[in-house]
Amino acid sequence: MRDLWFEDFAVGQVFTSRGCTLSEAQILDFAWQHDPQPFHIDVRAAAESPYAGLIASGFQTLLVAFRLFYQEKVINAASLGSPGMDEIRWLAPVRPGDTIKVRAEVLEVRPSRTKPDRGTAIIAYTVTNQRDESVMTFKCTHILRRRPEPVAV
Repeated sequence: MRDLWFEDFAVGQVFTSRGCTLSEAQILDFAWQHDPQPFHIDVRAAAESPYAGLIASGFQTLLVAFRLFYQEKVINAASLGSPGMDEIRWLAPVRPGDTIKVRAEVLEVRPSRTKPDRGTAIIAYTVTNQRDESVMTFKCTHILRRRPEPVAV
C-alpha cells in the first residue's frame, strides 16, 4: 500500500498498474448506457465500420484507466480531486479481449501559493494494451493534500 502525500511526489516518478481485460459484454453494456454509437453497440455495424469490428468507447477506456491507477493507491489518501484533464488522445481502438494497463509519469509538482495544506501534481498517463501498444494518452492535474501532522497522544 502506497498512500502517498503531496511531499512524496517527484518529477520523473513512474507508476504502473495491473491490467484489466475488457469483455465484449462489458463494452456493449457501457456503450448502451453511455456512448451508443454503432461501432460500440452493434457487432454487425462495427464489422462494416472503419474499425472492422466492435471497439470500446474511449470514455470507457478512460474510466477503466482511472480505476486501474486508483487501485494502485498512489493518490488515494491525498486526493482532493482535479480541476481537469488535458491532451486526451485515443490512439488505437480497444477491442473485446484486450487487456489494458496504465503507466503514469509525474511531470510537475507544485505547492499551492494560497493553501499551505496542499499542492498539485501533473501526471501524464499512457494506456497500453497487451501488445504494449499505446491506445490512449492524457494528462491530469491532481490536487493533493500534504501529509497530516501527527496527532499527539
